[in-house]
Amino acid sequence: MELIPEEGTHNHADSSTLILPALSIGNVGQLAVDLLVASTKAERVGFLDSPYVLPCVGNDAYGPVPQGHLALPLEAYESASNGMALIQQRSPVVKGRMIEFAKKLADYVAASGKKHVIVLSSLDFGRWQRIDMSSGSQMHYLSSSNADGTDDYCEKLGWKRLQDYNPNQRSWKYLNTLADGNAMPEDSLPFEGELEEEEYYYPSLPFAALFSSFKAKGLKVTCILCYCSEGDNTPDAFHLAEAACKLLGVSPSNFHGNTDNWLIPISWKTVYGPPADMSLF
Repeated sequence: MELIPEEGTHNHADSSTLILPALSIGNVGQLAVDLLVASTKAERVGFLDSPYVLPCVGNDAYGPVPQGHLALPLEAYESASNGMALIQQRSPVVKGRMIEFAKKLADYVAASGKKHVIVLSSLDFGRWQRIDMSSGSQMHYLSSSNADGTDDYCEKLGWKRLQDYNPNQRSWKYLNTLADGNAMPEDSLPFEGELEEEEYYYPSLPFAALFSSFKAKGLKVTCILCYCSEGDNTPDAFHLAEAACKLLGVSPSNFHGNTDNWLIPISWKTVYGPPADMSLF
C-alpha cells in the first residue's frame, strides 16, 4: 500500500495516533471520521492506493462550499495541532480480500511510525444478546493492551469490553493466524458452513481483521464499537466521535476554537440522498 502525497502539503510524522473506520452497519465509523476531519479542520495529505478497495469518486466532502476537489476511496488526513492522523475509507473492500487489505494497511501504518490505532465501527443491534446498561454507556471496546481484550482506561471511561470476544475460540485463533501470516493446521480450519455460526460473526467483521492485523505488527490498537440499526445513524456517529475524543483526552470544543463543538460536513446534507425538489409540489 502506497501513500500518494497531496501536492503542496506536509505529512506530519509526529502524529503518533491514527483514527480510521471499519465499515459496518449504518456506516457509523465513516460518519464519525467525517465529523473528526471536519471539526479538527484536518489537512488532506494524500491518498492511499490499494487494489483491495473498490474504486469510487465524489465531490469535496467538507466544503463549506464544494470546490470540485475529488474525494477518493482512501484518503489520509493530518491534524497536527491535535496530534492525530486520520484515514477515511469511502468504499468497501473487495469481497474475500479483507485480510489482505488489513495486513497491507497494517504494514503501511507501522512503517509510518504510528504507535496507537483507534478503529471506529458499529455492530448490529440485533446481535446484542446480553444488554447491560448499568454503566449508562452503550460504548463497547476491544483493546490489544491485554490478552483478554481489556484496557484499564477504557474501563474507567465506563465502556464494556466486547462480550463476545474470546481469544481462545477457534474463530479468533483462525483470524489471528491469518493476520500473522502463519500456516493454519488443517484440523484447525473452520468446516464448511461453520462460518455462518454465531461464533464466527464478530471475527468475520472488518474491525476484527483490522484489530488482528494491527496487533500482529506490534501496534497498540483500540476498537471503539457501538450497537445500532440501519436508519439515521448520525446520532451514533456523534457518540462514536465523542468516545474517540475521550480516549485521546481532547475536547471537541478546543478544535480550532469551535464554540459549537462539532462542524457538520457538507456531505451530510445528502447522506440519505439529494434533497427533494419541492418545486414539483
